[in-house]
Amino acid sequence: MEDRMHGAQQVIEEVEKAVVGKRDVLTKIMTAILAGGHILIEDIPGTGKTTMALGFSRAMGLQARRVQFTPDVLPSDLTGFTIYQKETGEFAYQPGAVMCNLLLADEINRTSPKTQSALLEVMEERQVTVDGVTRRTGDPFIVIATENPAGSAGTQLLPESQLDRFMICVSMGYPTVEEEMEILRRSQEEGRSAGIRPVLDASALREMIHEAREIYIHERVCRYIAELAKSSRENEWTELGLSPRGAVALTAMAKACAYLKGRAYVIPSDAEEVFPCVASHRILLNMKAKAGRIKVAEVIRQILENTEKPALKTRR
Repeated sequence: MEDRMHGAQQVIEEVEKAVVGKRDVLTKIMTAILAGGHILIEDIPGTGKTTMALGFSRAMGLQARRVQFTPDVLPSDLTGFTIYQKETGEFAYQPGAVMCNLLLADEINRTSPKTQSALLEVMEERQVTVDGVTRRTGDPFIVIATENPAGSAGTQLLPESQLDRFMICVSMGYPTVEEEMEILRRSQEEGRSAGIRPVLDASALREMIHEAREIYIHERVCRYIAELAKSSRENEWTELGLSPRGAVALTAMAKACAYLKGRAYVIPSDAEEVFPCVASHRILLNMKAKAGRIKVAEVIRQILENTEKPALKTRR
């Protein structure tokens, strides 16, 4: 376990060769990958979202495909399609972009709702159904999607049902002056992502995901997670809180967080640490909050402050 946990840290270090000063975001993305979930990176253009996603695909040595979403991308471009072969007199399946280990869905909110919905089955069940035949994707299968929340021209908002299928939502944010100076220095070098070497492969990642899933979680920590979910639904500022799928995602993230830190068990602080990135895209504010200009981050802070953390006895 310790060797594989070190491998996860190596992935983060490799991606840092292309992405400057975002260790916290990289750690959360790696945690979500270990938890077997999908990642939504939401930020303004030019902050390095695509560079980061490509960096992870190279560092983990996965079969990756990238789709630049535009209004003319069709569902069949993702799921694949069958075509009649004149030579054989039979229909043959042509694989779509999702038949891989890691799908980079770039600017996912710039395609049509029909194409967005084509991802629902594959994100939830890791399979696609074309002409009545179900086919499995690669194992593992991870979607890293990016979107720009600032510009609305030519965009289609993701429905709550699809947002809920992303385990976490993170934001890159602007760099500091020192970080931007380093970015400018590196920009003079060719192929920043080319220097990233693969430190894992699909088989090793499958083992790591399995080990993270087996991390022990005490009943009291489970209750703490359930209380956080309940508080998000009953908060005075929210119209929608965490769904049961969101609570399951929070549990998986807490386990992966403990795994990444080299622990075989979850503590309440693990759940507290990952709660913001699990909850931010699942909480829908009501009109009262919008009128009072309350932000989702403030609601999340309030939920964490008002939910009592359990005290667990530690072995001496």
